[in-house]
Amino acid sequence: MLQFAEAYKHGYGDVCATAWFRCSVSTKGGIMKEVFDCTIRRQMMMALALIWGAIMPTHALQTITGCILIDAPGNDGDSFRVRTPEDGEYIVRLYYADCPEPTVGTETDARRVRYQTAYFGLPSHAETVAFGHQATERVRDVLQEPFTIHTAFADAGGRSAEGRIYAFVRTAEGRDLGELLVSEGLARAFGVRRETPEGVHRDEADQRMRDLELAAALGRKGVWARSDPDRLVALRAERRAESEELQEIRDDVRATGAPTGEPPDLNTATRNELLLLPGIGPVRAQAIIDHRPYRDFDDLLKINGIGPATVNALRGHARLEEP
Repeated sequence: MLQFAEAYKHGYGDVCATAWFRCSVSTKGGIMKEVFDCTIRRQMMMALALIWGAIMPTHALQTITGCILIDAPGNDGDSFRVRTPEDGEYIVRLYYADCPEPTVGTETDARRVRYQTAYFGLPSHAETVAFGHQATERVRDVLQEPFTIHTAFADAGGRSAEGRIYAFVRTAEGRDLGELLVSEGLARAFGVRRETPEGVHRDEADQRMRDLELAAALGRKGVWARSDPDRLVALRAERRAESEELQEIRDDVRATGAPTGEPPDLNTATRNELLLLPGIGPVRAQAIIDHRPYRDFDDLLKINGIGPATVNALRGHARLEEP
């Protein structure tokens, strides 16, 4: 029943949900099973939505003013440690923005630097890392004064045992930090999306960030000043070819029935692989395939019948490679 309420809450109230109830009736000769087809209409959905709202409140953004940047070794342009006025400490990860990595300390960092070098069309990986340091310094500079974060405390993962939370960050002057970094050519428009603190829909906010990135590239700002268009085309082509080769390897392994040892990528998984995921049946599996590609898990909410509960369940059982 809660699934029906969730569906109504996310805009599917006009769709009648059919529930099948099995009941057992004792008879002299034994047990007679009857199946009743019960159609739950809009009025019932509305009532259930009210119940759902009472026990599972939506994750609204909370505003915390007077935050201070903590100078910590793991800080970079889009992820850094902050302290709130109540002496709480969080590592925040920006929505919508992805800065170059300032280090290649781990294999994951090195892979990300390789990808970012291709994305920006830079002459070398060393320059990518240098721009990562520049983004980190820019954040330190603009967050010298107390600033504001808007967060729903959504888990942003990360290597730290403490974890990270996604947040919008507003400088003391009221500027959105992600927009500032993208507009100055110190980040690309990429990452987890959601409605902004001002109520702007995530699709519109995403398009605005893409426009800011395009303007920075055309203006040769920041990292784009060192971008080589020909190299950009060549490097991105190499990355696509590599991705295709890796996918062929996965497909060959899957064809033998052997496990691949990693969660399925929602952008490339086969229908049978999707059917093994929690909450995914034949209809949803086909819908996931039809709506590709996805840039983050929240994109799945666009699919009719998939709500936050299903998306949250998928986060721990699937992955998303950058399309």
